[in-house]
Amino acid sequence: MFDANPHLRFNSVLRTTILSGCFALTAGCASQPNTFTFTADLPPGFAYQAIAVYVPAKGETCTVPGGRNTEVGYNLKWRESYVSTAEIALYRTVSGCPLVIRRIELEINASYGKTRGDFGGDSANVAVRYELEEQYQRTFSDSGESTFFGECQWWFRTSGKPRILRKILDCKKTNAQGEPGKGRPFSAYTLGQLPGKVVKMKISLAKEERPGWGDTWVKVPGGWKRCMGKGLEDQRAYCNGNYTDFSHFKMPDGRVCTIYPGCTE
Repeated sequence: MFDANPHLRFNSVLRTTILSGCFALTAGCASQPNTFTFTADLPPGFAYQAIAVYVPAKGETCTVPGGRNTEVGYNLKWRESYVSTAEIALYRTVSGCPLVIRRIELEINASYGKTRGDFGGDSANVAVRYELEEQYQRTFSDSGESTFFGECQWWFRTSGKPRILRKILDCKKTNAQGEPGKGRPFSAYTLGQLPGKVVKMKISLAKEERPGWGDTWVKVPGGWKRCMGKGLEDQRAYCNGNYTDFSHFKMPDGRVCTIYPGCTE
C-alpha cells in the first residue's frame, strides 16, 4: 500500500506533468522543488510514524484503481529503524493520475517497557490545502522553517488480576510557550508555502505522570498508591472514599510494588 522508496518519485510522467503546468501552480514553478522536509524534535525514546496521503490534483477527474499507492509511509518500523527527517513530495502521479498531498497523518510513539506491547501512542496531523484562511495558516521563519508544538503526558493504570501497570500516552496541542490548546498537535499549510521548506513538530514531555482515570489512585508522599477497591478481582477498583486500603501491583519489568513510580516506600 505504501511507496517503499519515496526517493524515486520523479518518474517520467511526473516530470512531464510538472513541467507542463505544475499542477496549476503559478507560472515559472518548474524551478521550484517538488518536496518539503518534515522533521520532529521529540523527547528521548520517542519516535514518530508518518503517512502522507494524496488525492487527485485540483481539476482532475481521474481515480487510482483501489486507491493503491496513494499513501506513502515513513518510519513504519520505528522500533527497528528510525529517521527523524523525511523528504515528502508535494505531487505524485500514480496509475496516470496526477495527485497532490492532502495531509500527513502522524503517530507519536514511545516505549515504557521491554516487551513489544509496552508502548503508548497518540496522533498528530498536518493538513495541506490550496488555500487557507489566514487564522489557520502557519508562517515560516527567514530560514524557511515552521514549527508547531505539543506536549505528551503518560497516564498510568493497572490491568488484569495481577494488576500489571500499563501506560497510555496522551498528547495535546500547545503554543510555543507550552500553553495548552484544544485537540492533538496540529498544523496547516498551503501548497504554495511548502516547496523547499522545513516543517518541524516539537513535542515536550510533561514532568509528571497521572492516573489514567479518577478516584483509583491516591497521591501520597513519594508517589501514588493503588486503591484496593472490592479486592484484587475488582478490575476498576475505585477508591469510593476508602483511602486507607491499598493493593500491590506489578511493574512491566516484573517487580511487585506498592507505590508508583518508586515501587517501594
